[in-house]
Amino acid sequence: MTIGGRPAQLGDRAGPGDEVRLDGKRVELTLEAPAAPELLLYNKALGEVTTRRDPQGRPTVFDNLPAPRQGRWISVGRLDVNTSGLLLFTTDGELAHRLMHPSAEVEREYRVRLRGAPKRAVLDALLRGVELTDGRARFERIAAERGQGPAGDAGSHSWYRVVLKEGRNREVRRMWSAVGCEVSRLARVRYGPLGLPEDLRPGRWRLATAQEVGALGAAVRGGSSSSSSG
Repeated sequence: MTIGGRPAQLGDRAGPGDEVRLDGKRVELTLEAPAAPELLLYNKALGEVTTRRDPQGRPTVFDNLPAPRQGRWISVGRLDVNTSGLLLFTTDGELAHRLMHPSAEVEREYRVRLRGAPKRAVLDALLRGVELTDGRARFERIAAERGQGPAGDAGSHSWYRVVLKEGRNREVRRMWSAVGCEVSRLARVRYGPLGLPEDLRPGRWRLATAQEVGALGAAVRGGSSSSSSG
């Protein structure tokens, strides 16, 4: 056998432009194209952890994922054990890194249930920014749900939607705690341009469409989405 006209030695490798001959006859090399990166939407259930293995034996989101065509699933950020909702997984490490990097400013949207209802001044403080142990944090937008407004007119609980552009550990909960509010339920409903599908039950997944993959890539290239870690 020869590679590029030279006798082949043990351990030699042939590149795409090398001529390979066996007993004087040319051997045509075909290179298998790598599998295209995959993107998966998952609805995390309460009680699941976002790690591959848990020393306490708790269920992990990776237990429910299908085998990727190539490589392995990489979680785009995390949700804590008491937070449910949308998680993205990809086999593209570069995409995952770009989506999570603070400079990308990709929006995350959450539904939050609070004990009681905060007054307008509390909401304004969260929009201006509050000090946490790891720096200042603020919500981009806060919207009351189900016709609620501030000042305690929603009974014992109130629901809000909040949007922020970073994913620090337990950031949403810590921000509400910083203004004296207790979060009793938290779910992520959107990451960048991708919302949690209404028909996707907890613990279930589906592959992203080509349009969704393109929209997510565009959000990273062009900055945060303007449409709608725990």
